[in-house]
Amino acid sequence: MTGELRVLGACPLDCPDTCSWEVTVRDGEAVGLRGNKDHPYTRGALCVKVNRYLEHTRAADRILHPMKRVGPKGSGRFERITWDEALSTISDRLTEIVGEHGGEAIWPYQGTGTLGYIQGESGEAGRRFWNVLGASRHDLNICARAGNDGLRYTNGTPGGMDPETFALSRLILLWGTNTLTSGHHLWKFIQDAKAAGAHVVAIDPIRTRTADQADEHLPIRPGTDAALALGLLHVVLEEGAEDRDYLENHTHGWDEFKAEILKYPPSRVADITGLPEAGIRALGVRLAHTRPTGIRATMGIQRHEGGGSAMRTIACIPGVTGDWRHPGGGVAYSTSAHVRLAVNPRYDLLPKPVRTLTMTRLADGLDESVKCLWVYAANPLGSTSDQNRIREAMSRDDLFTVVMEQFPTDTVDYADIVLPATMQTEHADLHAGYGHMYLMWNEPAVEPAGESLSTTETFRRLARHMGLTEPSLYDSDLELAEQLLTGTPGITLDRLRKEGWARLDVPDPFVPFTDGFPTPSGRLEFVSERAEAAGLPRVAGYVPSYTARTAGASREYPLTMITPASHTFLNTTFGNNPELQRRSKGPKVLVNAADAAPRGLAEGQLARVFNGNGEFRAYVEISDRVRPGVVAAPKGHWPKLSPGGANPNAAVDERDADMGRGAVYHDNLVEIAAI
Repeated sequence: MTGELRVLGACPLDCPDTCSWEVTVRDGEAVGLRGNKDHPYTRGALCVKVNRYLEHTRAADRILHPMKRVGPKGSGRFERITWDEALSTISDRLTEIVGEHGGEAIWPYQGTGTLGYIQGESGEAGRRFWNVLGASRHDLNICARAGNDGLRYTNGTPGGMDPETFALSRLILLWGTNTLTSGHHLWKFIQDAKAAGAHVVAIDPIRTRTADQADEHLPIRPGTDAALALGLLHVVLEEGAEDRDYLENHTHGWDEFKAEILKYPPSRVADITGLPEAGIRALGVRLAHTRPTGIRATMGIQRHEGGGSAMRTIACIPGVTGDWRHPGGGVAYSTSAHVRLAVNPRYDLLPKPVRTLTMTRLADGLDESVKCLWVYAANPLGSTSDQNRIREAMSRDDLFTVVMEQFPTDTVDYADIVLPATMQTEHADLHAGYGHMYLMWNEPAVEPAGESLSTTETFRRLARHMGLTEPSLYDSDLELAEQLLTGTPGITLDRLRKEGWARLDVPDPFVPFTDGFPTPSGRLEFVSERAEAAGLPRVAGYVPSYTARTAGASREYPLTMITPASHTFLNTTFGNNPELQRRSKGPKVLVNAADAAPRGLAEGQLARVFNGNGEFRAYVEISDRVRPGVVAAPKGHWPKLSPGGANPNAAVDERDADMGRGAVYHDNLVEIAAI
């Protein structure tokens, strides 16, 4: 390839914005990357992380060849092998495992390293291959499941507002979401709303970058969000501002939910949330009389034992106020449910029903019944709860572990075989943002580096090596794309490849639920018989988190720890980038002065953060950005690049949220001690 051209693509990472980008290629080399200025949501800008993506593809520590382990598990000692050697070794071991133990002894552990529908988790890449072998199913529930389930009980779907319509909101509640760090493109629409007079409130235990820019910040006690929602609605009722027509014609179970609301006057909610009663009342009055009100709540809000109920109850607010009538009104959590791609992982290929292994329960699930762990687009030793137990489980000599990766993560160190994976500029993929209403095509801009292969090509070659005859295992990437697009009227692969992106087939502006809700009643459900049948509360309400429920009860571990997103890393992606490491200023833990003083903690001091699960070390930042009793340890640092060889997940318990067995990253008690 000679000359210079512009190649349209899309960011693959676990972020709601899924940016459209342009790669400048000169003589076959990618020499420039920028956000696509023509895309209505990206508007020409990438984030501080992805701006360095091309640099990342050329990093000195990138894995470029297949490798096999030559040292003990965990040592990170490997030697280069050929693809034929790698595939032969894998084929022999998989055949042996299936023959001796059955396919269920294989756990394909897929993560959110890419959200692509061809190469990544959104389309369950590789699942057809695993189904032919009869492998265990993988429940990819770690990110958003509790909130998804909660929203389904209220609205019938996690899908809600088009985030672009926040420009039309007049009250914006940024609830448990740090927009300027985790999805900053939404801020442009919030700025448009502010210019038109909107009032912006950040409800967050941390005074984040976003809270700094909001008109108001409510530093809520972690895990008490549903109680605040009920308290705000109590004030709406006091003001007589409930939308009675909407309640009568579009909701189910109002009388029972109203009775629940009346149990939470602002005085009680102040005690639960740690917020001033006057502040709760003031926001309740504003909510009562401001239409439309748009609520942005993202995944952090539901990572605790009451997380599903929190989203279920917050979703009830626009049912009481009638905000779903208006563009700019309602709740925005994830737009994924509005995407109508024809995902078909072909579970019909399974020779018999198989068990499901749960992503958030890796430490528990990785017992001796699992003989092969195959990790792709994931770094569980850096990103998953109960880090020490996972490390112990992955050290088993009888566990055959294959990791498809781009960089030598902590998880790679425990692999028997490592397969080099392509990066986004090197393969084709189809994407849909979970924070906007567009489909995007990622055209490969350059040839794969070294001997790296895409996810799909890896499984095609392995299937061929094993002599598997199922035709669908050999579908090309373009064929997979055509199959996916059969569910999207008016959007063809040819169009996407030419234009780069297309808006979903929905009105603009988009007002969801104008034709009813996809619930059993066809209405917004304050009361859910489905929830009751699942052993959950019949009426939406407050289910406290573990730390809220036990506040003050633990003298041994008295501090509530939350693990927010880092501004410089995305999960553990970029955790090895030297410049982003420098900008992060090392692993840190934010501690209020009231908690630092009695522990003798000083600014910049290295300290132990610990509980019964384990410990990690971080540099103390004494800050009023966290309230007394709460500490914040941003995620994303690789354990092996951190002091003490661990990150905050060493102290995160492997417990379940109330719905979907979601993770509890923000629901753990710890203590801090100077070193």
